[in-house]
Amino acid sequence: MFKDPTPNKFENWVCILERGTEYEVQMAKNYLNSLQIPSNILSKRDRSYSLNIGEMSMVYLYVPNEFEEEAREALEELDEPIEDEDVDEDQDEDEDEEDES
Repeated sequence: MFKDPTPNKFENWVCILERGTEYEVQMAKNYLNSLQIPSNILSKRDRSYSLNIGEMSMVYLYVPNEFEEEAREALEELDEPIEDEDVDEDQDEDEDEEDES
């Protein structure tokens, strides 16, 4: 019935993110906006069925061609996990402060 969902092609724009929920793409768009990287969202969500997952609800994030590399790098950095060492050091400092009190 449905083919695999594929992003539309627009002149001078490239799709850098595909998700099944709008909030994920909106968060990525907001992050890119904070870095002054222009972007636009294309939603293929079929609202008549209230679906928010699967191929009837794909949401795409586009950036101008000249920002593709910068945007992809920014989103990769956003997806990187926080290193445990930083968290452990903060916890140790908090425990030391409590012990001194």
